[in-house]
Amino acid sequence: MEELVDRVVKMICYIQSYLWRLFLLISLSFIYSCNQDNSTTSTTTSQEDAEIVSSLIVPQFNADSAYFFIKKQVDCGPRVPGTSGHKQCEQLLTSYLERFSANLIIQKTDVKIYDGSKVPMRNFIAEFNPEKKNRIMLCAHWDTRPFADQDKTNRDQPIDGANDGASGVGVLLEIARQLSQNSPQVGIDIILFDVEDYGQPDNTGLAPRADSWCLGSQYWSKNLHKKNYFPLYGILLDMVGGKDATFTMEGNSMKFAPSVMKKVWNAAAQNGYSSNFHFEETNPIIDDHVYINKLAGIPCIDIVHYDHDTPSNFGKFWHTHNDNMDIIDKKVLKAVGQTLLEVIFKENA
Repeated sequence: MEELVDRVVKMICYIQSYLWRLFLLISLSFIYSCNQDNSTTSTTTSQEDAEIVSSLIVPQFNADSAYFFIKKQVDCGPRVPGTSGHKQCEQLLTSYLERFSANLIIQKTDVKIYDGSKVPMRNFIAEFNPEKKNRIMLCAHWDTRPFADQDKTNRDQPIDGANDGASGVGVLLEIARQLSQNSPQVGIDIILFDVEDYGQPDNTGLAPRADSWCLGSQYWSKNLHKKNYFPLYGILLDMVGGKDATFTMEGNSMKFAPSVMKKVWNAAAQNGYSSNFHFEETNPIIDDHVYINKLAGIPCIDIVHYDHDTPSNFGKFWHTHNDNMDIIDKKVLKAVGQTLLEVIFKENA
């Protein structure tokens, strides 16, 4: 049954891509013919035409496809490092990224968590247009929290992580699928970090351990997949699928990469997503982007769910068993995914 659903999704995506390319061809032909017929076309009109053409070349993000990719991860079970669900999802991500990207690199090692034990870590680096010097890095984490420490019941049990983990990966897998069919002017690297969510909980009785979160991005930042790797900038996605999610201008992002933050938020506003992307600076948080900035020196921002009405500011389902497919909102996935496509397809080489 899953194989049949997978085939149907692929067929739908192929038809959508074909119709989009046909529309683009017809539109470009119309613009060209109009300019040929009017020899007195002004410079202003030519610029307007160029802007129209630019908008036409940006692919349309498919939220249904992103939702499908999220569900496929959740169906693996909790993706806690060292478990069968983690191994199954590793195989799933390998299959998708090998299919979509020009080259896939997988960093494999063991990392030490807060209690001193070791767990397997797998970072995925998928390259698109690997020959391009100017590159953009898109990233998310794919593991899930080993315990629901913010829940009232079953706090020692792992969570589904539909939003916290799978949503960012789902958006990036759909972008990867788009990149396999449409090539931007710059190179793109999609990086999926592991062991982000194994940070020390409050009730362990152990002495607090610094930097116990984001172990995959810490490892990558100290062991770059390519020598002298330095993209133009990076964009991290974390919890980008929750119902009615809003994204503010997170403090560390504004500290390390304010111009990138404004570029992305302006792109969202220009495409009608201001209800999701708020021009409001909020408190800094510790996430993968902090280590990318501090250890690798790469300017990187974080698109992360912000909720004014919860103590954590991450939404009431954060690190609870309510972080499941029921809270995933396709409209939010569309807002985030389309904004990213606008940014990368309008970036000049």
